[in-house]
Amino acid sequence: MGRSELQRHTWYLLLAEVLEPMLYLLTIGVGIGQLVGHVPGLDDHGPAGGIGYSVYVAPALLATAAMNGAMNETTFNMFSKLNLQRVYDSILATPMTVYDVAVGEVCWALLRGVLITLGFLAVVGAFGLVHSVWILLVVPGAALVGFAFASVGLAVVTYLRNWADFQFIQLAMLPMFLFATTFYPLGVYPRPIQIAVECLPLYQSIQLIRLPALGQPGTALLLPAVYLLLMGALGLRIALPRMQRLLLH
Repeated sequence: MGRSELQRHTWYLLLAEVLEPMLYLLTIGVGIGQLVGHVPGLDDHGPAGGIGYSVYVAPALLATAAMNGAMNETTFNMFSKLNLQRVYDSILATPMTVYDVAVGEVCWALLRGVLITLGFLAVVGAFGLVHSVWILLVVPGAALVGFAFASVGLAVVTYLRNWADFQFIQLAMLPMFLFATTFYPLGVYPRPIQIAVECLPLYQSIQLIRLPALGQPGTALLLPAVYLLLMGALGLRIALPRMQRLLLH
């Protein structure tokens, strides 16, 4: 069964990854948003009167969806293929190399992240939370987020010993989700904590998605774009030699 055919039979997995941020949008963005009202300031990036809370939260959930889709593919799914299904033993019996396998996995994870983001973007549009044509930049932004996290996931999976080790991934990703300005602006933190938050990859991913979604494209997008490119390159740099040792031992 080819990968595309397999994906058609497991479409509900992609749907589940769209439903999760949608539930957050409904319960927190829309529900709590009725109490919050508008988000003022946004470090001088937002309009003077602030923006609706659900409009503020939605782009962050888009970035999170891209991150989760890519990471799940190169961690959970790839761990199974490495240790249970032994998929790569058959693949490497062909002219394909470990490099081909790594690039293929990253590209598929990137595509999965983009597909999930597009699905959630349709939900955001249906809720009337699209207010700028610049939101189209979300698609290449999601691809870059997917590349960065898929590459890191590829490196991380080479260190995992068993299923219990996946708790360490959640230990890193859950605090990022909660504190990387997903639900409130950076200005709520004191400056030392702001610096720490700005170093988080999810914060940079959210910036890459949120700024154009709010109609604020510009040079501010360069830093998160370069950050994520370097993150992805570093992930591949670590993953490739480790995959060589794992698959060709």
